[in-house]
Amino acid sequence: MTLRSPVLNVMVSAARKASKALVRDFGEIELLQVSEKGTSDFLATADFRTETTLRKELARARPDFGFLFDKARNQIGKDPNTRWIIAPIDGATNFLHGIPHFAISIALEKQGEILASIIYNPVQDELYFSEKGQGAFLNDRRLRVSARNRLSDALIATGCPQNERIQHSIYLDQLGVVMESSHSVRSMGSISLDLAYVAAGRVEAFWDISLETQQVAAGVLLIREAGGFVTEIDGGSDPINTGNILATNSRLYQPMVELFHN
Repeated sequence: MTLRSPVLNVMVSAARKASKALVRDFGEIELLQVSEKGTSDFLATADFRTETTLRKELARARPDFGFLFDKARNQIGKDPNTRWIIAPIDGATNFLHGIPHFAISIALEKQGEILASIIYNPVQDELYFSEKGQGAFLNDRRLRVSARNRLSDALIATGCPQNERIQHSIYLDQLGVVMESSHSVRSMGSISLDLAYVAAGRVEAFWDISLETQQVAAGVLLIREAGGFVTEIDGGSDPINTGNILATNSRLYQPMVELFHN
């Protein structure tokens, strides 16, 4: 049994409690899709309920910490240097269409540094977690990034820009060069789980542009604690706040940087 710190136990407990209603909601999606009731309102309700439970549980254990759910919901706590960064349902489109690939993502940030993170897929009961300097784990199994060293053998994950994101042409150029150089590309619909899969060695790399902080914060620590590299696509050091992210192992990092640069 892997020992977890008190703060990580708080995060896990909050996620598991919030997931109970979320899994019940997910079980009703198929019925909603064949009814006259719109599913968008149902998704909004499920997201709000998950957020409310997470906020309540985390605030009860650490009342001075702030919260970041998105740019419009950034609550500064009594401790202005520490906050929870949360995606209540990362992979909402999958959830809405009855695809069991979505996650609750929570990161703890102190003075701009991520100290602990979890990514939890409640349908599959897969709990990814990490603490700075303590390694990365899936349930109780230690994680390491893939050891593959040839880009032609690499399975690469990516997001898919939504309609409101304006850099489609840049993304499509990047997608083209990655498809030509790698074994294959996957877009699975949950950014946090894509990053968790890099940490677990299920895919060799992930890249995307214009992501939100709450989508990537937990995964960045997870990958680094699993021995991987995470930067901006151009090599910059702030992928969490810029949302332009490249994550892979040490052997494929430089080839991928050069791929995007060229």
